[in-house]
Amino acid sequence: MGLPVSRRMLFAAICAVAVASIYAAQPVLAQIRSDLGMPDAHLGWVVAAGQLGYLAGLAVLVPLGDMVDRRKLVAGHLLLTAVGAGLAATAAQAWALFAGLVVAGLFAVVVQTTVAYAAALSEPEERGRNLGAVTSGVVVGILGARVAAGGLAAMWGWRSVYIVLAVLLVVLAFLVLKTLPPDTRAEHATYRQVLTSLGGLFRERLFVTRGLIAFFLFASFGTLWSGLALPLAAEPWHLSTAEIGLFGVAGLAGALGAARAGRWADAGFTSAVTGGALALLAVSWLAIGQAPWSLWLVIIGVIVLDFAVQAVHVSNQHLLTMPHPQRTSSVIGGYMIFYSLGSALGATATTTAFAGAGWTGSSILGAVFAVCALVVWACGRLGDQSYPRTRWLSSKSSISGAPKVRRGPGETGSSCCHWSSSG
Repeated sequence: MGLPVSRRMLFAAICAVAVASIYAAQPVLAQIRSDLGMPDAHLGWVVAAGQLGYLAGLAVLVPLGDMVDRRKLVAGHLLLTAVGAGLAATAAQAWALFAGLVVAGLFAVVVQTTVAYAAALSEPEERGRNLGAVTSGVVVGILGARVAAGGLAAMWGWRSVYIVLAVLLVVLAFLVLKTLPPDTRAEHATYRQVLTSLGGLFRERLFVTRGLIAFFLFASFGTLWSGLALPLAAEPWHLSTAEIGLFGVAGLAGALGAARAGRWADAGFTSAVTGGALALLAVSWLAIGQAPWSLWLVIIGVIVLDFAVQAVHVSNQHLLTMPHPQRTSSVIGGYMIFYSLGSALGATATTTAFAGAGWTGSSILGAVFAVCALVVWACGRLGDQSYPRTRWLSSKSSISGAPKVRRGPGETGSSCCHWSSSG
């Protein structure tokens, strides 16, 4: 079956535009405040609204990808995300804006359904490469949204950002229906079975270990991107919002450079990639912490940090989807719950640390999160010393003929919860 380049590009574009609907508000908060007369104390909810909707969608919508035709599901969620963006663009009051952003965030989980769909369409030997290419779209959306939204808002106001997003989402929905094949599967699970399966994942050692790594990984990521504007806008730099947004380009370069991590995962180096990237993540904060004195060191640190984050993120998803080929949506959705919680922790903790100890405090916090992720990875390796270095495990999925999975040290796992067609 495989995944042609054209489909990888379409999937990456879906991820980029959908996730941008959550992060596009960050560089235009000042305009929103002025236009809607919103007090500063409520501005944080503009970003939080989309995140809360996204978190809910991970739990209740992403598992649908293991039940229904994913082509139709992706197209439908793209259209509903466009509805949310349209509501935000036409909002005359704060509550209407919040409602639109919640709707957009809720259905922006189409990102995870798309990643799971890409994993399901991939041959086992190319799954890592394909996941690396598709999830690069997520990074483009998160970091590129800051640059694009700032430019659109400067020319036509903040509402133009959501109008453009709505149009792009509708176009992508049309392309999905026209270019992707129907998603037919032999077995059909009930929604209750899918949710039970999702809960069962949290009893698997591999899933919890990789989830905790993701939690600390994205807490470190959130610490950077939710706090970096503070030292850059302060003395001695006094950078404008547009200039600060350009740092997203550096992060984008680093993250896209990690696309090859998927090929390394296909070659059986998932654990080594994870450990090395987490070490780089911790070291990157030494450069990022120099923001009050050197912008060039910050740029280098940002590139390294985003390279490390994307490398670990691709490796995690590759490793978790291999033993669960028939329920990739549930696996990706459950994993991304750790991502959301970690991102939220980093975003809220960095401002508190900055208020108390300046950017040095925020940098120490980000480094601590990175070290915690490295410790979790190391503990997982130590716990698996009694296993052979390389072995082949069969997925315990009830689907016959499931692919076997090559694992290295620290990469054990089991499918403790599965369903059958009989229910």
